[in-house]
Amino acid sequence: MRLTLLAAASALAVLAGCASVQPPSQALTHTHAPAKNILFFLGDGMGINTLTAARIYAVGEDGELTLDTLPESAFVKTFSNDAQVTDSAASMSAYMTGVKVNNNVLSMSTDTAAIAPAADAAGNRLAGRCATGRPVATLAELAKRRGMSVGVVTTTRVTDATPGAVFAHVCHRAMENDIAAALVPGGAGYNQALGARGIDVLLGGGSAYFSATTKGGKRADGRDLLAELAAQGVRTVADSAQLNAVDTHSAQPLVGLFAPHDLAFDSMRDAAREPSLPEMAGKAIGILANNPKGFFLVVEGGMIDLALHNSNARRALQETVVFDNTLKAAIAQMRAIDPDLKNTLIVATADHDHALLLNGYARRTGKTTPTEPGVLGLMRRVDNNEIKLDADGAPFTIIGFGNGEHRVQGSRGAVPHLTSAQVSADDYRQEAVVRTEPGYETHSGTDVYLGAIGAGAGRFGGTIDNTRVFELIKAAAGW
Repeated sequence: MRLTLLAAASALAVLAGCASVQPPSQALTHTHAPAKNILFFLGDGMGINTLTAARIYAVGEDGELTLDTLPESAFVKTFSNDAQVTDSAASMSAYMTGVKVNNNVLSMSTDTAAIAPAADAAGNRLAGRCATGRPVATLAELAKRRGMSVGVVTTTRVTDATPGAVFAHVCHRAMENDIAAALVPGGAGYNQALGARGIDVLLGGGSAYFSATTKGGKRADGRDLLAELAAQGVRTVADSAQLNAVDTHSAQPLVGLFAPHDLAFDSMRDAAREPSLPEMAGKAIGILANNPKGFFLVVEGGMIDLALHNSNARRALQETVVFDNTLKAAIAQMRAIDPDLKNTLIVATADHDHALLLNGYARRTGKTTPTEPGVLGLMRRVDNNEIKLDADGAPFTIIGFGNGEHRVQGSRGAVPHLTSAQVSADDYRQEAVVRTEPGYETHSGTDVYLGAIGAGAGRFGGTIDNTRVFELIKAAAGW
């Protein structure tokens, strides 16, 4: 009996000792060198349902996206300071500053009221009238303080909410002229927290907010911000050929604006005019990597969100795949610079979810091909592959939306039945439970996925708040 008790006591002692030892993923956070290079990938609106659908669309149910292969992962809570369902301004501000703000506010204090801008001299509602709050430091500004380079790449306007939260501080996301002005060193409205030189690489759309109304732009103040930047030695490019010709061996700042507003969906893109997201991200890394003190880069797949607002699943899945391919290429490019990613942290996540749904008990479809609609197709029975019908005797799609512009009024059996060719077309807009105005399908409040790889990636795990992501990135960088 004495031996048994001694053995039990020894076992308890061992267990007690183990309880004080950190799990391997946590222990790693104390052994890595500080992350010198930080890449933050943001799929705008890329909720978990969208990710799942994109995986099936691209590689089938048992395939893997690059996002699926990241060794560390977490779920992220996305609510804002004043709303259960966040917008992109509040959610990206939380990532960039660690502060919960009200919807529509960019990187300001929690007490900032979101006040929509008034009409300016040209009649455009772009004149800011902020009344409360103060700027809060962003990761980009913290990086600049340490001598690092900073870049922003997006498929939307560079003045849109997500990229704007990286470098600007305004009480309402619609103040896009002010957001643009924050980028011009020495000019009125410049964000001096970006240092004397400002952003090192800026690529995307939104040139209208950099030019005067007299030249077809949106600026009633008559300023030509691109000319102001060029006068300071910033390289400016306006199409794919010009971007391709940029010498990445030079650390000279670069601004590329390839459309007056958002860029086109990738599948509709004029490659001669608009570079792809992988091309822009690759060029940005090449330039930023010249800085021996490292860099901070934000890459946004912004058109995922726009497609989802249009309840257009095919475009959303295509854009998600482009985003994933950009992540894959960036990891490979960084491994060529930093083979084991010992000095590089790459984080990929979304700012919020959308109301996209995967309906019913669909038969496995495999990936979408030119002849097989896959997850974009009609619901089919698992047992016999026949098209499944709803209570009205009508076929329905695997993908639907909780809300959106397309909803049948009355019995679905009273309208022409859907066909596979119809529902898998590029611009088909899936049906919704609740009808909204065109283009106004909404965000959802569901948690989003985060994946990480490289230096400090082991810090990410469990279910965390979006403000916590800011703190974990800072900790990984040793700031």
